[in-house]
Amino acid sequence: MALSQRNKISINFSSTGMTDVVFNLLIFFMLTSTLVHPTALKLLLPKGDTQTSAKPMTTVSITADQKLYMEQQPMATLADLEAALKAKLGSEPDTYISLHVDKTAPFDAAVQVMNIAQKNNYKLIIATTPK
Repeated sequence: MALSQRNKISINFSSTGMTDVVFNLLIFFMLTSTLVHPTALKLLLPKGDTQTSAKPMTTVSITADQKLYMEQQPMATLADLEAALKAKLGSEPDTYISLHVDKTAPFDAAVQVMNIAQKNNYKLIIATTPK
C-alpha cells in the first residue's frame, strides 16, 4: 500500500509582494526627498577647507543683491536683523550664528553683520562649501 501526502509543500517563492513593498518605498523616499530643502535661498557659497563642530542657533543669509534673511524671514534693514536676533537669541553665552553669504555679495554686507554679532557677543560661523 502506497502512502501519499495530501498537502504538498510548494518550494516556489513568489516575490510579487516584496516587489510591491520595495516599489512603494522607492516612491515614498523619492517624493519626500524632493520636499526637503535645507535652505530655500539659492546662494553660491565660497569654498573652504575646514569644518566646525559648533551647532548654530540660527542662520543669517545675505544674497548677491544684499538682501538680508534670518532663517527664511526677509529683513528690511540691519536694525531689523539685530532686533530679530535679540528677540530670538537674547543674551545667552556661547550663542553661534551661521552666516551664509553669497560669494558675489560685497564684503561690506558681511562685515556689517559681523559687527552686529560682536556688539551682542554672538559667535559667527561662516558657511562654506567643501573644496
